[in-house]
Amino acid sequence: MSAAHPIKHAWISTGGTSAKNYDEFPDESVITDIVRENPASVLSIEMPDRTPEASAAGLDFSASLPAAKERLDALRAAGRFGARDEVAVVYRISDTDGRRSYGLFAMVDTSEISSHADEPGSVIRNEEVFRSKVEQREQLNRYLGAQLSPVLLLQTDTDLHRALTTAAERAGEPDLSELDEAGRRHELWVVDDPELTQVAGEGRLVVADGNHRSLAAQVGELNRFLAVITTPESVRILPYHRLVTGLPTSAEQLMVQIAQIGAEVEEVDGPSIPQRHGEVIFYGSGRTWKVALPAAGDGVVARLDHTRVEKELFDGLLGWEAKDDRITYVGGDYSVEWLTEQVDSGEADLAIVIAPVSVDDFIDINLNRLVMPRKSTWFIPKARAGLVLADLE
Repeated sequence: MSAAHPIKHAWISTGGTSAKNYDEFPDESVITDIVRENPASVLSIEMPDRTPEASAAGLDFSASLPAAKERLDALRAAGRFGARDEVAVVYRISDTDGRRSYGLFAMVDTSEISSHADEPGSVIRNEEVFRSKVEQREQLNRYLGAQLSPVLLLQTDTDLHRALTTAAERAGEPDLSELDEAGRRHELWVVDDPELTQVAGEGRLVVADGNHRSLAAQVGELNRFLAVITTPESVRILPYHRLVTGLPTSAEQLMVQIAQIGAEVEEVDGPSIPQRHGEVIFYGSGRTWKVALPAAGDGVVARLDHTRVEKELFDGLLGWEAKDDRITYVGGDYSVEWLTEQVDSGEADLAIVIAPVSVDDFIDINLNRLVMPRKSTWFIPKARAGLVLADLE
């Protein structure tokens, strides 16, 4: 049985509305500038408290929701979205290096979400989340009666990649084609193809991006949620780093403490992405250290560098929870040079540079129903928000 279905009431962008997803910004204040430059961006709806008007008035998320609904209604009325019923949408992203990625916008049964091994369901979500973000997404869904950004699901059991490639080739000219700020081309083909949707929703679907959005669908008791179903051939995982503010000690003293818990600490020349797993790079006070932290226990998850940092440094030495506001999670779109600039400028005390998780390890961990540490996989290319909207049933 397939967990995927056509979008009953879809709204397809006619151009100029798409944006990075709301959670791709380590500094949310940047969103205000983006919305100021492009008021049609769905960021003005997904993050209504970050619009220039809300920021100036000091409005919080809940108080900004009426304005978000007004903006969505205005975009629809202005023809920024075209209505289509009972359709799926083939999605192709062409990167600047020539790589092409494929996916299918469709609705997926919320009842199929399984967050632990004892819970039945074909949609596997095994990553820790931030409850406050889930609450905001659920609030937004309920107020708008629509979803603006998809959950990214990795399909591992059928030859979906070939099916999507063939569908795009046969469909002719795309219904939408536009470039993003990184130079990637995003193309959409609206299709009425029940067989393609059927294939996309078969087997196991692993949540690669959108853990908060998928849980928000459950909390809001939605029958279905908007997703882009993609394939292992279409994705890569970039590093997911951390910036730390409010250190109770100097970076140098922290390195001494890390060595005292059994880590191997070596000062090196300048930060870079570690070349092998088991090593993490720390940068602070103009100095760089290569650190081999002890594994946080047995098993593949305990050996992940993200787990080691969370358990040994944040939980162990600093006594912080991973959701502490002093920790900023920085995805792979931001370079090591950007991280060091944040430290050198005083915006952060410490940068922690971590090697990426492999796609194979990610799939194995999820299919074995183990739990990933939060914010440990930065999948690219990412599906854009605001390309396809779905009215909620």
